[in-house]
Formats: sequence, structure tokens, C-alpha cells
Amino acid sequence: MLVMILKMSAVTAIYVLFSYFLWRHLKNKKIDWRYRLLLSLVFGGLAITATHFGVDYQDMMINVRDLGPLTAGLFFDPLSGILAGFIGGIERYIAGTYFGVGTYTRLACSVSTCLSGLVAAAVRIVIFKGKKPSMVFSFFIGSTIEVFHMYVVFITHRSDMNMAYYVVKTCAPPMIIFTGIGLSIISVLIRIDTGEWINPKSISSKQDIHVSQKFQFWLFLTSTLVLLSNLLLGYILSTQVAVQKSESILMHALQDIGDTYNITSDKENFSNSMAFSIGEEGEYVLFRSDGTVISVRHEGEILNEDFMDYYLKYSDRTRFTSEVFGNKCMCMTRRLTDGNTLLVFLTNEEVYTERDHTVYETVLADILLFTVIYILISVLVQRIVVNNLEMVNTSLRKITKGNLNEVVSVYSSSEFASLSNDINQTVDVLKTYIDAAEKKIEEELSLAKSIQESALPHNFAFPRKDLEIYASMDPAKEVGGDFYDYFFVGNNKLCLVIADVSGKGIPASLFMMKSKAIIRSCAESGKNPAEILRLANNGLCDGNDAEMFVTVWIGIIDLGTGHAVCSNAGHEYPVLRRGKGDYELYKQKHNIALAIMKDVSFREYELDFTPGDSLFIYTDGVPEAINKKQEEYGTDRLLRILNKYKELSQKDILSYVNRNLKFFVGEEDQFDDVTMLGFRFLGQSESRKNYLPPENRDVSVSIP
Repeated sequence: MLVMILKMSAVTAIYVLFSYFLWRHLKNKKIDWRYRLLLSLVFGGLAITATHFGVDYQDMMINVRDLGPLTAGLFFDPLSGILAGFIGGIERYIAGTYFGVGTYTRLACSVSTCLSGLVAAAVRIVIFKGKKPSMVFSFFIGSTIEVFHMYVVFITHRSDMNMAYYVVKTCAPPMIIFTGIGLSIISVLIRIDTGEWINPKSISSKQDIHVSQKFQFWLFLTSTLVLLSNLLLGYILSTQVAVQKSESILMHALQDIGDTYNITSDKENFSNSMAFSIGEEGEYVLFRSDGTVISVRHEGEILNEDFMDYYLKYSDRTRFTSEVFGNKCMCMTRRLTDGNTLLVFLTNEEVYTERDHTVYETVLADILLFTVIYILISVLVQRIVVNNLEMVNTSLRKITKGNLNEVVSVYSSSEFASLSNDINQTVDVLKTYIDAAEKKIEEELSLAKSIQESALPHNFAFPRKDLEIYASMDPAKEVGGDFYDYFFVGNNKLCLVIADVSGKGIPASLFMMKSKAIIRSCAESGKNPAEILRLANNGLCDGNDAEMFVTVWIGIIDLGTGHAVCSNAGHEYPVLRRGKGDYELYKQKHNIALAIMKDVSFREYELDFTPGDSLFIYTDGVPEAINKKQEEYGTDRLLRILNKYKELSQKDILSYVNRNLKFFVGEEDQFDDVTMLGFRFLGQSESRKNYLPPENRDVSVSIP
């Protein structure tokens, strides 16, 4: 047996490794007709090879021929599995019919091999829908095919059950086990390679187990218990029937032979002259009280001590089991009139042969029946319950991700219809509450937007002739973190501020209001820009648990002289235009943004404006705006637009920049606040009459 196990293990290992490496070679290739034909020939050839080069075991040739078509159909291609099965099955029948290879089992073997490809294809398409079967299911399929193989041996040899029983008893265990193991190992290797393998030890809780797996486990467990109980009961009943039948045969033989012996006159030649049939291979002997046999066939032999002990222990016509002439036998004795004793017996093998035939056939039939019922129930539960649950869960996942327009529409049964309706009603109620909450939030955000807008200056028509100013803020959300400000901090001293708070939305707007108030308060106290930023920075650092920050550009311009003192805390470079020239970036060293580090000193720089000079300051929402091609608007594009419309008023310039920015962005969402401020210094010698009002200008434009 050990030699058989080693040989079968080697053959199975070759099958497994060949199949795995072939799968790795083909896994990324589309299986067309060329590959289907190749797979059919390869795995059909493996089946043929197994037919002619099996493992010799107890005068039987065992193999794993069905492993080829099963592997092809389950893991490669269904049609290839079918063709491989027919190639191996038809060749097996031809070899058995015309070349004497396994003639006795040629029909059973060829049928099971053909069926293995068909079953593999059906399981892959109907049950697994193209997925790879699990290790357990693979073993289940492989072993079941071999069970069918053995069962067909029984049903095709009703006239020779003894030989059929010997073939099945010898071949069934190794072929069932090794076919199942080979297919399951292939499954594990392929599922590990594809990442589908789930280590049972990695399942940490019951919630990680699918309901179909739980159902299949308990269905398998209960069905197995029922099957084993049925087999055990059948075994017990069959044993009782066999014993009773043999006991009846022995009793009748004992009566007939004993009566005949007692009335015959020639007792010495009785065993030579009289022949009696006891079952198929049963015998009778005559022996003396000391155990010496006096009948012809075993004359002179002495019955063993164990037998004599049973003989002395039991009374006449009582059945007992003992060893007789080297075989375990069912025995019965009768004392004859001349003092000798008659022994009739049947070997245990004959007694229980019919029982063993029946039990073996019943086991195979029950396993096949169990398999059909198990697969049928599993498929029905999958389609009726599990698939519908997955449909419900799919809709619920969409709902939980925010798609409240998703409708659960599973009405395959009253239970699922009720569940679908309940979920839909719950979502409708939830949408009502959400709509009410959104409406309230919109109202509050609208109020917040109004408050924020009212905090920004909108009076751009100063009763002065020495400046022109305009600004705009377009938040990415209802409220934003950008702000601009301009105000006088003394006679003829105008303070310009533009800032950008990190983040967006309500948190940024709150920090923006705080930043604006602190900066304005510090500026109105008469401080210079560097000191304003230092004081504002310390004030914003206090209580900044959210770790927000704000970039700021600030400049204080003396409108009488055009002299300006400016400071930049991490903000975008300003754009400066001198007289009738072009707008250009004015680059200088940045300071650190506010609210990042306390007690920081800030640098400032000076500018001198002459009448006609212009200043454009902005937040990073302008150059960093992105279109659908993920291209940034950029400062170069900004400068081109500024210079194209540089002769217009500040209001018109900002309007055209906004238009061009929106044209560039297109349908993409605005992801950052956009804030701009334009300033033109007119001085004492310039007059606003040199600039046409907007309504008298040609505002037609082609957006580049």
C-alpha cells in the first residue's frame, strides 16, 4: 500500500505542477479557439496517458485520469474541459474494447471521464459563473466524479457482483482521494496566484463569513450526519439479515445432514457417498469428541482448541463464530446417535458478501444523491436568497454613500418585497429630513454669506480725484476664507489689504473675520505694515487650535506723495504697472504667513507711485485655477489679460479677468476662493475725466 501511495502521490503532483505552470502561462491571454484546441489536446492527452500508465495495485490499474478534464473545465475553459473529457473517455473505451486495456471497466471508465468534462463545465458556468472554485468545493467535485465512476462499475456488472465489488473495494479509496486532493491543490495554487485565496485563520469574526458559506457548511454537516446515520442503520440491518439468512441455511443443512446420517447404515462411507449443498462454499464435517475429523475431506485433522471451547460451551443447534481450517466461520453443531458430532459452517466472507455489496453500492448511491441535492439546494439558496441579499446590499451601499435616489427593487418574494418597501420608505423619510435640514443650512449659509459680504467694503466711488479702486471676491463655497480691505489710516494715507486663509468654507470664513478685524485694528492704530503684521500674527497665534494660517499683502500709500510702504506675509506677488507701460510682477522677499509662529519679525519694502501707476493684487485662486485638462491658469495668462485691457477702468479690468478665468476653467468646479483688488494712483495732476466711464467704452472682447 505504501508503494501505491507514493506512486499515486507522484503522479498527482506531476498533474498539479503541470496544470499550475500551464495556467500561469495562459492566465493573461484571451482563450480563443486556438488555445481551446490546445487545452483540449493537452488535458485529453493527460487522460490518455493515465489510461496506459496507471499504478498497479492488487492486480488492478488505478489512476487519476478524470483529473485532466476536470482541471481544464474548472480552471481554464469549459469547452476545453468537455472536449478533453470526450478525448480521454472515447480513447479509454477503444483501448478497453480493442486492445484489452482494462476491458472489465471500460464502459464505467469511459462514461465517467466523458462526464467529468461536462460536469466541470456546468459547475464553472452555472454555479461559479467563471470564478475559481474553492479548495473544499474542488475536492468535493473531484471525489464525487470518482464516486460516480465506481457506482457505474456496480450497475454495469449486475451479473458479476463479486468481481465488481472487488474492483470497487480496491480502486475506490485511492482514486477518490487522490483525484479530490489533486483538484483541491490546483485550486489553492491558482487562487493564491490570483489573490482570491482567503486564509481561514485570517477570518477574525463571524461577520467576515458570507451567509452562503454558513449555509453550505451547515447543510453539508447535517446532510453528512443524516447520510452516516442512514448508512449505519443500513449496515446494522444488512448485517442482521445476512446473519439470519446464514443461520437459516446452516439450520436446514444441519437438520437434513443429521437426519440422513442417523438413518443410514453405512456411516463409515457417509461423507463419500452423500453430497449436500450448504450455501455456495459451505461445508460439513464429522468429528469425534476429541476434535478429530473423521469425514473424508479433512480426515485426520484436529479442530483447534478455540473451536472445541466454543463447541463445549454452546448447545446443539446454536450458532457461534470460530476459526475452522484457517478461516473465520459461522458454525453450528449437532450430536449424532453414534456419539460423533456434525459440524456445518459458512465462511464469514460468504456470510457478509451480500451485505458488503449492498452497503458499498448504497454508500456510492447515497453520496451521489447527496451531491445532487447539496448542489441543487446551494444553487437555489444562492439565487433565491443570497443574490437578492446582494442586490439589496448593493443598493444600500449606494444609499449610504449619499445616493438617496437609489431605489431598492427586489420583489422576488413577499419577504424581499417588504424589505425593499421598508428601506425605500425609510429613505424617503430621511430625504424629507435632509431636505429640511439642507434648507435650514442654506438659509444660515445665505445669512453668513451676507454677513461676510457686508464686512467687505463695497464703496468704490471715493469723493476724491487722486485714486481709482475696485475689488471683488468670489468664494468657492457659500462663504470663503479670502478677503480684501481698504481704508484710510490718516490724512491721505490709504491702507490696502488682501489675504487668503488656509482652507475653505465656514472654518476659513470665521478665521478670515478674525484676521480682518485684527489687521484693521492694528493698522488704524498708526503702525507701519511690518509692525501691523507682527501684532496681527501674535494675536492670531493665540487660541489657534485648528492650526490655520493666513497669507497677507498689506500696503499703506500716501496719496499726497505716492510713497507706499508694503509687506508681504507669504502672499502672491503683486502686479505693478508704471504709467503707460505693461503690468509686471513685482517680486520681493516674502515673510512667513501669519498664525504659524509667534513673535516673528516681518520685513517691509517701499514703492513710489507716480500718477497713472496701477497695482493689481490677488489670491492664489487666480493663478492656480485648473481646467478639465488639469492645466493651471498661471500668472503668464493673467499678465496677458491685464495688459490687453490695461487702458480700461479697474472695474472693467477685473471684470475681464473674471470672464477669462471662468472661460478657462469651463465646467470644472471652482476649488478655491478668487479675490482681486485693482488700484490706480491718479495723484494731484491727473483727473478722472481722462478715463471714460464704462458705459461709453467698447466692452466687446474676444476671450483668448
